[in-house]
Amino acid sequence: MSRRAVVIGGSVAGMLAAAALFRSMDEVIVLERDELPDGPSPRKRIPQARHAHILLPSGRDAIQELLPVADVHGRLLASGAREQSMTDILGFGPQGWYGRWATVTEDLLLTCCSRDLLDWTLRDAVLGTTPVRVRRAEAVSLLGTADRVTGVRVLADGLQEDLRADLVVDASGRGSRVEHWLEALGVTDIPTDEVDSGVVCASRIFRVPRGAEDFPLTQIEADPTTSRPGRSGTLVPIEGGRWLVTLAGTRGGEPIARSEAFADFAFGLSHPLIGQLVSAAEPLGEVFLSRSTRNRRRDFEKAAMPEGLVVLGDAVATFNPVYGQGMSVAALGAQALARQLRQTDVTVPGFAHDVQRAAARSVSAAYTVSTSQDQWFPEVVGRAPTLSDRLISNYMGRMARVATTSYAVSAAKCKVLTLQADTSRLLHTELLMATLRGPVAEPPAGPPLTFEESAFVDSVGPLAV
Repeated sequence: MSRRAVVIGGSVAGMLAAAALFRSMDEVIVLERDELPDGPSPRKRIPQARHAHILLPSGRDAIQELLPVADVHGRLLASGAREQSMTDILGFGPQGWYGRWATVTEDLLLTCCSRDLLDWTLRDAVLGTTPVRVRRAEAVSLLGTADRVTGVRVLADGLQEDLRADLVVDASGRGSRVEHWLEALGVTDIPTDEVDSGVVCASRIFRVPRGAEDFPLTQIEADPTTSRPGRSGTLVPIEGGRWLVTLAGTRGGEPIARSEAFADFAFGLSHPLIGQLVSAAEPLGEVFLSRSTRNRRRDFEKAAMPEGLVVLGDAVATFNPVYGQGMSVAALGAQALARQLRQTDVTVPGFAHDVQRAAARSVSAAYTVSTSQDQWFPEVVGRAPTLSDRLISNYMGRMARVATTSYAVSAAKCKVLTLQADTSRLLHTELLMATLRGPVAEPPAGPPLTFEESAFVDSVGPLAV
């Protein structure tokens, strides 16, 4: 008998889920209500795509495992995406400037490009190298019972149709209605957690000025240790000789959409470097604002879920986009699906639960990273910090200070932040002792610029320390 899988959503999580499924199913259909652009263009229903996105090495490796012949990473680099070592970022945090190290390893390389380019490159790779097909239709409900989902009811061209499936994957993003659909089947009480610091993101694209072609990814972090709103900024080099700059502020310190206020906000960060850089660059568009930034997690792996349904990507958990985790978590979830398919059949009882539990590992890691910072900002909505949270926060703050001048500690911290290592790695004996001993040197007194970077910044104007 022919077996069919239906994936709801044609963005990163959906396309990667389809890539995980096509070898094990006779037919894989991706449902997408939007007309997908034939190229790297903005999509109306994905406003967050206009903000800075970074593909973590864990996400890059998961995509490579899912699509080994498509060479998605190579296609991105050929289209102008940049690689950036995490230990060579120009970063300023609450503890000061981080040191920069020339050591480059594959497991610390970030992939920097626009979300539009990554979406299109991935979609082109999946549809060009697999039998997966996209159908323009909207999912309106699930078919089946509280014991097993048997398909999806779809709306296409004004008509409803029941689309039967052996497996349904909801990858419809942060706007997913899967909780409502499950409730209609009698499935309720899905554990949910939320931490919302009220972050607003404002993004704008600039042409890279002459002399700054090789300027690195630059970050000015928010400080969660004060009682003031957190403000941050990220400058990401992307394809086409452009910078994508995202500014963010928590409740009470939000950026606004006025173009003339963009540089002023950047100058007002805890260090004015990004403000100085954008003031020397030509804007290539307007400022785009987004308020959909809360951390929200639904623990489907802990609920009495029906067989035949898996939920992945932002439909499971959304994260403050400042931390750049969403795309990689989606890729790791699809990887978990592919690995489970190599072990068991989709019709075997417990298959969906096993996938959901495996995918929850990367969700948990990313959610911990994001909420451990956001829960400290003023007027945060959600659970209050516990004593354990306070102890961990103090330890991580001390580790961040040591990381400003220690490559070993910085690299270990980066492996956790990029979802390649469990947070328990930070408690290994050598790192624990290094953190408890404290820093062996002072952080750089000012931005640790190369000669070429310094020459460009000097041409812009005096640099504040």
